[in-house]
Amino acid sequence: MSIIDEIKESFKKGSVLTRLIYVNIAVFLFIRIINVFFFLLDQDFSLVSWLALPADIHQLAYKPWTLVTYMFLHFDFFHILFNVLWLYWLGKIFLFYFTEKQLLGVYILGGLAGGLFFLAAYNLFPAFTDIVVFSRLLGASASVIAIVIAVAMWAPNHTINLMFIGPVKMKYVALVSIAMYVIGIASSNSGGNIAHIGGTLLGVIFVLQYRKNKDLTNIVSTVVDQGAKIFTPKQRIKVTYKGKPTDDIEYNRQRNLKQEEINHVLEKISKSGYDSLTKEEKELLFKMGK
Repeated sequence: MSIIDEIKESFKKGSVLTRLIYVNIAVFLFIRIINVFFFLLDQDFSLVSWLALPADIHQLAYKPWTLVTYMFLHFDFFHILFNVLWLYWLGKIFLFYFTEKQLLGVYILGGLAGGLFFLAAYNLFPAFTDIVVFSRLLGASASVIAIVIAVAMWAPNHTINLMFIGPVKMKYVALVSIAMYVIGIASSNSGGNIAHIGGTLLGVIFVLQYRKNKDLTNIVSTVVDQGAKIFTPKQRIKVTYKGKPTDDIEYNRQRNLKQEEINHVLEKISKSGYDSLTKEEKELLFKMGK
């Protein structure tokens, strides 16, 4: 098995956490490789500008997809390195307390919250008036911090080992992170820190609502499941006959197989009506009715 096949197999059978990491890395590599080609051709076009979230509302109107794509987009190596490592470590802890669907949901909702906070701040506060047209947001930081805060809210005394520091409880990690994000608003990375605060708030709200038996991530799960149904090819019934059965066992096996196929068709009719049947299913029903 080649490396590519191993990666495909790992992605196919891996957890949601594994897939999120793979998607982030794949987008990063794709963007950087494309950038090399444009550099060699001495062209100024950048794919990043089509995937990053613009602060300007008028630009966003022409690129609405950026509210989602930005949270999977990185351009600097250390940016993606720290985000992926943080996502891996805290994602594993998150999955100790929650499900994979909730991990994906918090990631997406945290990214959306971060993006909306970024847009609101840059269009409401005078400090950003002169730079709103040129500003854009990219990176998984808001999504990752939503996961971090969710863990800290749900299990505040969960202890992790930080390099050069040692064992630290999650509640202290969260408090220090929030303080740094607030202070960082008045820095060169104002947009990023504002987005972090949006992700932080989402993590808090998710846990507060979950304690009331309300799972905010259900909406993401529903959208993902419906999307999967659209892009998953429908199974078509194929009827095969292998000649006359050689014994009673083979005869019964073929009879049971045919009956299962008929039951599937009848169930489909009861749910969606006769017109929902494929050509093969209608032919099967016609043959069985003779």
